[in-house]
Formats: sequence, structure tokens, C-alpha cells
Amino acid sequence: MPSGIRATVEFDSPVCQIASIAQATDSIVSSVSTSVATPPESVSVTEFVVDAEDPSEDVDVEPIFSYGTKHVYRISHDGSVDCPCECLGEFGCPIDRYFTNRGNVTLVFHAAGYEQLQDVIGELRNRFPSVDIKRLVRSPTGESSEDNIFVDRARLTARQLEVVQTAYKMGYFERPRRANATEVAAELDISQSTFSEHLAAAQTKLLGDILEEG
Repeated sequence: MPSGIRATVEFDSPVCQIASIAQATDSIVSSVSTSVATPPESVSVTEFVVDAEDPSEDVDVEPIFSYGTKHVYRISHDGSVDCPCECLGEFGCPIDRYFTNRGNVTLVFHAAGYEQLQDVIGELRNRFPSVDIKRLVRSPTGESSEDNIFVDRARLTARQLEVVQTAYKMGYFERPRRANATEVAAELDISQSTFSEHLAAAQTKLLGDILEEG
């Protein structure tokens, strides 16, 4: 079975009806399921749950079912309203998680491989310029116990990357250490406290990718 890739992307503005409804109801949407039928042969359908005391009457979609404060909506994508869910449906990419709060959207989806991922990301960027790729994780293949991830070095500032690279080259991370914090800081021409601050910030960002934490 070929390996798949799980991608996490974010949008910084209401880019679809789901985000607009969440914003209108001042609620959080975290439960979304999407069919991946490819138009025009069939219609892509998205269902999601809004948790709100009183759903706004200004939203374009009526709830199909309600229980307590939870209201289930369904959207049939016919091409008239562009949204990330419809784009993913066109490529046959299932949604793993969808989270929206006050218009901002975090979307996690699966792609079959690198080629499909490139096509999907390209189309998302074409339709939604605000899209930001946060994380890419490759699924292990076969019986392999590998758990491969992609670490985004672009999350580091130029100074943080320089600090990590210098500390690594000088043996700061080795046991026993070939260089201590004072020596690495001197090489960088910064104070030891500044070195510690940059290193801690860089490690937090890199570990966030490794441990899949936002």
C-alpha cells in the first residue's frame, strides 16, 4: 500500500460557508465530514456540527438536525461557492480534522502521495492566497515502524537557525559536550542568556513539529 501524507493548512479569513457560519454564530466548529466524490459526475457533500445556543438566522444553510445546543448542517457543493472542502473533494482527498474559530480555519487532510499533495496545495494557493502550510507528516509504509515527519525549518528565524547550527557544529548537543553555552555564545558574539533564549525558542518550534503539536 503506498504511503500517504497528512497535511495541516491554515487560512486566516473566512474562506467557506462553514467558517462564515461559525463566525456568525460566534461558535467553534470541530466536527466535519466530507464526501470525496468528484464533480461533475457527482456532488461533494460536507456535514458539520455547530455548537451554539441560538444559531444565527443570518446563515445561508439551515440545520438538518439539532440536539440540544448542537446543530448539524449539510452543504452540497455544486461549484457555485468555492471552499477548501470542495477543492479537496475534487482531488479525492479526505478531511481528517477541521477546526474553525472566529473565521480562522485549520484543516487537516490526507493526500495519496507527493504528486497529489503538490497539485492540491497549488490549487488551494490559487483559490485561497491566505493558505499557510503548517505541517506535513508522511505515513509509514507496510510493516515499517518508521514514523517520518517533515520539520519546517522556515519556522525558525535566521538568528535561531544560526544558533542551532553553531551549537550543533561545536558539539553542544553531544554527551559529553565538546562546547558549553559560554563557548557557543562567544562564537556567536552574543551573551549566554541571549544564546539560551534563542536556543529555547528554536527547540520549542522544532519539537512542536516532531511531536505534532501546534
